Amino acid sequence: MEYTIQSLARMAGITSRTLRYYDEIGILKPARINSSGYRIYGEAEVDRLQQILFYRELDVDLESIKKIITSPSFNETKALEEHREKLLTKREQLDHLIANVEKTLAYRKGRVHMSNDEKFEAFKENLIKDNEKNYGDEIRAKYGEAQVEKSNQQLKNMSKTQFAEAEKLGEDILEALNQAFLTGDPAGELAQKTADLHRKWLTIYWGNYSKEAHAGVAQMYVDDERFAKYYDKKHPGAAKFLRDAVHIYTGQKN
Repeated sequence: MEYTIQSLARMAGITSRTLRYYDEIGILKPARINSSGYRIYGEAEVDRLQQILFYRELDVDLESIKKIITSPSFNETKALEEHREKLLTKREQLDHLIANVEKTLAYRKGRVHMSNDEKFEAFKENLIKDNEKNYGDEIRAKYGEAQVEKSNQQLKNMSKTQFAEAEKLGEDILEALNQAFLTGDPAGELAQKTADLHRKWLTIYWGNYSKEAHAGVAQMYVDDERFAKYYDKKHPGAAKFLRDAVHIYTGQKN
């Protein structure tokens, strides 16, 4: 079957404007333009749009989606299997949050008791699941099963205050890093302050600290593009700058 831009937009639950934008950026071109100048889409375009919307549902940005689906190695069947796994994980996370909301409502209505720590259980569980999904294999390969399980248990046992402190420290690290990066000096006061904040953040999650492990984590931020992307969000090269600052702070190099 073939679809006009209006009929495809209506079927997909998006706007014609969105499809025109996808055409403009080259992520979804129509199969052809008819004699009246209308965009016409075929089955291949329908399948590609479905893939795009799956990725968008998983919060992947359009630039990344374009690179993925235009890659010569892109496999639609494999992509669908990956979508399914990620959506199942997302559903499990939502189920945890829904259960937490329902228990909180019951607590508000006086039907059950709920401690302050319980109010944050779902958020901590989801954080652990996200970390396992995104970085579990790499972390286990580098630090071993025991250390990862210890870190996960440390997170589960965090109090409301500790969890809030860890979240705040994570934000402080990014802010300090962005300021320090502008100095261009990983040995400078701002950079070393950033490294010290990072030490405190790691210690909260690990329950212990070693200079060797700290330096190793900082190196992993550079070696793994997913970590690098997080720290390089505002300033490309910030992950390497943080690595250098931590190596100076710890006196260690990997």
